[in-house]
Amino acid sequence: MNSSTKKISLWSAVGIGVGAMIGAGIFALMGEAGAIAGKAVYLSFILGGFVAAISGYSLAKLGARYPVAGGIVEYVVQSFGINIFTGAISVMLYLATILSLALLAKAFGSYAAALSNFKGSLLHTNIFALSIMTLLGIVQYFGIKKIIKFQNVAIIITITILVTIATGGLINMKPELMAPALYPSSNKILFSLAITFFSYEGFRIITNTAEDIINPEKNLVRAIFISIAITMVIYTALAVAVFGNLEVDQVIEAKDFALAEAAKPIFGAIGFTIISIAALFATSSSINAVLYAATNISYQMAKNGELPGFFAKPIGQTREGLLVTVFLTAILIIFLNLLQIAAVGSITVLFIHAVTHLGHLKVIQQTKASKFLVVTALLTTLAVIVLFLIYSIKDSYTILYLFIGILTLSFLIELIIRSITNRKVNKGSEGFFRKIFK
Repeated sequence: MNSSTKKISLWSAVGIGVGAMIGAGIFALMGEAGAIAGKAVYLSFILGGFVAAISGYSLAKLGARYPVAGGIVEYVVQSFGINIFTGAISVMLYLATILSLALLAKAFGSYAAALSNFKGSLLHTNIFALSIMTLLGIVQYFGIKKIIKFQNVAIIITITILVTIATGGLINMKPELMAPALYPSSNKILFSLAITFFSYEGFRIITNTAEDIINPEKNLVRAIFISIAITMVIYTALAVAVFGNLEVDQVIEAKDFALAEAAKPIFGAIGFTIISIAALFATSSSINAVLYAATNISYQMAKNGELPGFFAKPIGQTREGLLVTVFLTAILIIFLNLLQIAAVGSITVLFIHAVTHLGHLKVIQQTKASKFLVVTALLTTLAVIVLFLIYSIKDSYTILYLFIGILTLSFLIELIIRSITNRKVNKGSEGFFRKIFK
């Protein structure tokens, strides 16, 4: 967190981005996306990657112009000023980041439970999920150097295993299982975009390295594009490998550990074990990256007066916001399931990206970005939101209600914090929060 010396190289930033994306995409969401797009899910991953790249361009140009740890929190403030709206968007981003952490922890828990012969046990899934959050909270307590070391080791192991599995899967795949005649309608591929886009959402974590990365003006842009490109290749290869070896029903049945199930026909029982181990490394590296981002986001928000001041106070080699983030993530782990977290998290993040791109148009002369690409980023993001909402409300309004709930909660939290601040009792509220989270 100390910004006096730069500690993150270009490739370390790429590692943070790839690590944040792969854990969410392949291990947590392959089954969920496959349930919608079926055999054509690889096309959805490709399209999701392009949407992410366009969005990434907009965020990268903002990050290069405003290289601060808060990332999107700072960008919306620069575009719209400090007010109730930007405060609520910042709160929503923080909540979305916590949703991402809960998703990743649940995915870790699912694989850990399956590997420990507790497959399908919600209790053991939650125990493992809570355990990894606690462990990585301790790692982050000791600062950025420990974070980077953990990230580099985890991502090297993960990519090595995934490339091996993808290669074996592609060699042994049954072409008839990927026949275009088996693809669902094109609208289902488009509907699944919100899920596959969310599997790339971790790229924005790179913008939170701005205070620590070497030469942010150049390296933020490069790191975002390189990490998305690497991730897209891995996602596409694995999606083809999975659905080229399994029927759609088998993938949906496995769902939370679909990739491990797909390794069985290729490598036998040992394949399930190997890919489950890779999943543990991948999801833990994602949690590590997203937790780092969440701490930086809450730090920036506290500096802006959008969260109580103690979020920005030092503790160990990090900030006290880390403790709050771990605590709130634990609550979501206990009370929400994987699909609900993925769906509402995706819609929330897409909405925040749309607001950020809209704001970018107000400061585009300062960022010197392409207006065409920023407008494209805005329109594609809005299109994905509309498509997914149309799909989700056909069966249930739950996801829409959860999104509206998060939006409403974000404004309420911002109004309460402003009320406390205006009455000059922030110090007292700080003490109240300390009692809860310490």
